[in-house]
Amino acid sequence: MSLSNNTRRRLFRVVLLGALTFSSSTLLAQDTGKRAGAKTVPANTASAKVDNTPKNDPNNLVAALVNGKPISIAELAQQCRLRFGTEILDDIINKTLLMQSCQAQGLVISDRDVEMEISRVASKFRLTTNQYLKLLQDERDIPPEQYANEIIWPMLAMRALAKDTIVVTPQEIDREFQSQFGAKVKVRMIACQDPNKIAKLLEQAKADPDSFRKLAKEHSEDPDSASVEGLLPPIRRYLGDDELENIAFALQPNEISKVFKAGEMHVILQCVNHIAGVQPPAPQMQEIEARLKSELEEQKLRDSAELVFTTVREKSNVNIVHGNPQLESQYPGVAALVNGQAVTMDYYDKACVKRHGKKILQGEINRKLVEEALAQNKLTVTQQDLDAELAFVADYFGFRNADGSPNVVAWLQDVQQREGLTQELYLRDVTWPTVALKKLTAGQVQVTEDDLQKGFESNYGPRADVLAIVLSNQRTAQEVWNLARGNMSEQFFGELAAQYSVEPSSQSNNGVVPPLRKHGGQPVLEKAAFELSPGELSGIVEVNGRYVLLKSRGFTSPVVSQMDDTVRKELYQNLLEKKQRQVMDQYLRTIHDNAEIVDFISAKNTRVRASEAKAVLESNSPEKR
Repeated sequence: MSLSNNTRRRLFRVVLLGALTFSSSTLLAQDTGKRAGAKTVPANTASAKVDNTPKNDPNNLVAALVNGKPISIAELAQQCRLRFGTEILDDIINKTLLMQSCQAQGLVISDRDVEMEISRVASKFRLTTNQYLKLLQDERDIPPEQYANEIIWPMLAMRALAKDTIVVTPQEIDREFQSQFGAKVKVRMIACQDPNKIAKLLEQAKADPDSFRKLAKEHSEDPDSASVEGLLPPIRRYLGDDELENIAFALQPNEISKVFKAGEMHVILQCVNHIAGVQPPAPQMQEIEARLKSELEEQKLRDSAELVFTTVREKSNVNIVHGNPQLESQYPGVAALVNGQAVTMDYYDKACVKRHGKKILQGEINRKLVEEALAQNKLTVTQQDLDAELAFVADYFGFRNADGSPNVVAWLQDVQQREGLTQELYLRDVTWPTVALKKLTAGQVQVTEDDLQKGFESNYGPRADVLAIVLSNQRTAQEVWNLARGNMSEQFFGELAAQYSVEPSSQSNNGVVPPLRKHGGQPVLEKAAFELSPGELSGIVEVNGRYVLLKSRGFTSPVVSQMDDTVRKELYQNLLEKKQRQVMDQYLRTIHDNAEIVDFISAKNTRVRASEAKAVLESNSPEKR
């Protein structure tokens, strides 16, 4: 039996893309707002002449120094464009269209409007404006200026343009109230693609309703719910799937539904219990209704955005200049023309660097360091090396031709479709650094027999089937432990989990959690779980500041009982890759820590040479620009 491709992909993503920290768009993409800057040109764009001569040559500006060697702003802008250019330019164009539409209708979104909206959003989270903006800066790396100009302003402009389409009725508010505060039903689910299989499972479940949870665990093809014996989060009204909701609410406790379609799956449900709705106190109703109305308005705004933009763009003349040689020669220095307004390359590049420059620069710094290390060790990365790595990865993920040889073309197509990485970026951001670091760390990795045994136990061995309650403080944990000790039934433990657990999955699923495997990265919890006998209650297990109670339900059967040659070979290859990535990551960290780096974008420096820093700072000063 082999490791699943999903497991392989997770391994590859974590230990390669994450560890190397090169500038991969799959890691750096984030959903931010829209902002534009434009320069007016004559309406007759066919003959328009645009003066795009930059006041300062960006090639003379430095983004960073790496051991004395510069990375220019122009280089950084180019790398940002390669990864996010389409997204950024589209945002700029959309913002320009919004500005033009607002001007045409005499709509003005003032700074005061933006400030009031930020304050309103912050108050929804019970934060002051300053606290909220600091949270955005710290958690999402969105500066206040970017949040105001690129997220809030466009939202307010869109709201103003779409105001006539945004009407929330009392009936809609009542439906949303019922959805959030009304009755719910907890169910278990079995889902299968094969209608014959689900029919047989329905027959077995109806013959013995108590077996439903076991059947879900062993046969359901929805892995998330199967891991918790078919349990789904409580189903509410008016969430969009009327058939599912009607079937679920019609069931009585322990009753099993008919087979019905949900997407590509054939599904049956078993009712666990009905949960009564909540009627908030009268003084809170006005506040709740106001909140629900605001949420519905926001939802309608999002729903109408596509229509508004479609209408605006249908009436607009948008030409993408960048990347079109004919238009680039006609309009040098212009990225796009929007109804006769020119978006300059200078503005476009600045927007790219402002939005993504910090993160992309870290990848470019790492690349400089690796290039320097290769030179110092008299090593090179050849095309043959890159081709060999591509073949290895294609084979590793199971992309093979009919004759068993690696299908590199299919692998690259899959990467582009799944990750959005072009072949050029994949070779630059993933394949090249992987090959380079493998050469620099050659001979430093060894897979031992102990590694193989632990890997076998983790991937193929038995797992501890436990119920869990997660508490946030030791005092509560002690109280709950005493209650659990007084009634050792699984049902009571599940009720305690539903009442006290602070971890959402165990709380909503009556303590049911996916079985724990050995050597899975939670040694304290694993040790406690595997030491329990079936039906036994653990002590209080402290894990990362949380307090966990476990109740054993036994152990799963091993997937494979013995390590044959096929399993050994596959484990060896996976462990070698994982350990090699760890060594590569450590090597990169070491050369980074030992380097002299000045990062002018993030205003950071590491043991910078004073003379070099002074010279570059002077060249970047406003007077010099």
